[in-house]
Amino acid sequence: MNAIAIDPARLAAEIAADAEILAELAENGDIASIVRPIDLHFKGSQDAIEALVEASDGLGLSFIEFGEYEDGDIAADFTIESTTEADAMAALAKRALEIEIAHDVEFDGWGCEAQTGPAI
Repeated sequence: MNAIAIDPARLAAEIAADAEILAELAENGDIASIVRPIDLHFKGSQDAIEALVEASDGLGLSFIEFGEYEDGDIAADFTIESTTEADAMAALAKRALEIEIAHDVEFDGWGCEAQTGPAI
């Protein structure tokens, strides 16, 4: 993906919000260095979401499923494999915002389960 100009304030806000979630994961015993599936959620118009799903393999995302909102927006969930280390999550936030801009969709967050045991 070519370099896409991201609003630095928006990126900083995403990273700050992620830091709170990462702290909660750590409180629950998460070992950040363990690679695990991380779900990413995007929403937008049906055309934009379908185009994102079509492009997802090239973006390193695995499509999971569609969803629908009452306002007519469509959502799509994807997964990637990553650690939850701060630098990896900052890079993920940047990448998600780049996808948001490039595909005219809205990044609507991420989620994962805490990993508390040794890597398999």
